Amino acid sequence: MFQPSPPSRHMLTSSFMYAAPQVATAAYGLAAVLAWGTSDFLGGYATRRASAFLFTTVVNIGGLLLMVTLASATHAPFPSARSAAWVLAAGVSGGAALAIFYRALSSGRMGLTAPVAAVLSAAIPAVVSMFTEGLPGRIPILGFFLAATGLWLITRSEDGATPEGIGLAVVAGIGFAGFYLCVRQAGAGSALWIATLTRAGALLITATVVLLSWNFRDITAAGLRWGVLTGCIDSLGTLLFVRASQTGRLDEAVVISSLYPAVTVLLARVFLKEHFTRWRFVGLLAALAAVPMIAAQ
Repeated sequence: MFQPSPPSRHMLTSSFMYAAPQVATAAYGLAAVLAWGTSDFLGGYATRRASAFLFTTVVNIGGLLLMVTLASATHAPFPSARSAAWVLAAGVSGGAALAIFYRALSSGRMGLTAPVAAVLSAAIPAVVSMFTEGLPGRIPILGFFLAATGLWLITRSEDGATPEGIGLAVVAGIGFAGFYLCVRQAGAGSALWIATLTRAGALLITATVVLLSWNFRDITAAGLRWGVLTGCIDSLGTLLFVRASQTGRLDEAVVISSLYPAVTVLLARVFLKEHFTRWRFVGLLAALAAVPMIAAQ
């Protein structure tokens, strides 16, 4: 009788080397989920009592100081001029989106606005990949239909009115998608400096808006402290996402990291006692379930 030969050491080593990056990508991505979900909850709650762009400027200052300190302390190599330009562009897109997103979270219900931004920010890079790398498989296509259904259930209203903050969440999702795409163009490099430069780009855009509006009073001392803390947590999430994208495929990193609304929704449910109608809850589950399907290979 034919006996199959046991796998060789080379085959086992190759399998391990292939699986290791996937495990690293998932680990970094899930850690980014925890960080971004927590920072979004804090930012959305704090901007109920502060100007969104002023608060986000404080967030960017706190995050920038942390990232500069870490990058300098570890003597990380500075990226090339081309990479730096793409990273700064990512920061501008992500920074504006973050301020708009905080405003959406504060004006609407976190459990409804966060999934909208997450699905769009994951779907747009997938569409771009569709044009550059070919059509996706059946699972991503089903994910698009599921996401569209989930968004409709989330945004529908029994009284005919659109839930507050949804429009801002859509704009924020587009901005986050721009962040992901620009970070991809930056290529490999020091994750610490990439996170630092994205925060610098974000600070540039939000500080410009604040200076043009000349609004420095709509924040309290407590808001400043929460802003710095939120910035540090959010920057750690960015650092973890960059590492996730560098250890595996970008679409995998984006999809896993886009699960952060689950943390935001959970915190809103626990601390703010947010409730959902049955159909909106179904829509929320559909939107979150669509995220890992959209970029599945």
